[in-house]
Amino acid sequence: MSKRILIVDDEEDIRDVVQASLEEFAGWYTETASSGTEGLHLAKTGSFDVILLDISMPDMDEVQLFEALQADPQARIIPVIVLTAKVLPKDRQRFTELGPAGMLMKSFDLVTVWRQVADIMNWHS
Repeated sequence: MSKRILIVDDEEDIRDVVQASLEEFAGWYTETASSGTEGLHLAKTGSFDVILLDISMPDMDEVQLFEALQADPQARIIPVIVLTAKVLPKDRQRFTELGPAGMLMKSFDLVTVWRQVADIMNWHS
């Protein structure tokens, strides 16, 4: 069964690279959102296996969006993988407290990013 992934990132290039990798190499279904507000709406109305969430967006920061996801009964059960370009020690502690399923650095390799998601989610055949 194909996995359903929601990619929430305000950078179009990042969304495109991640989406291409997940769809082309893994055969997974993806939807994208360019803002926290749009991502929250999709998470509440869709059925996703994981959300890939950028930590730095203009309309909502990662804590606001993560808390909003946790407040919704349907969205709260979806694991979240944080996407980040940098992780400072204080940020790592804050993310750990939020409880994401994992973290991906934004130096993505188109060919392997889908494997990183599969490893974090333990989706091995």
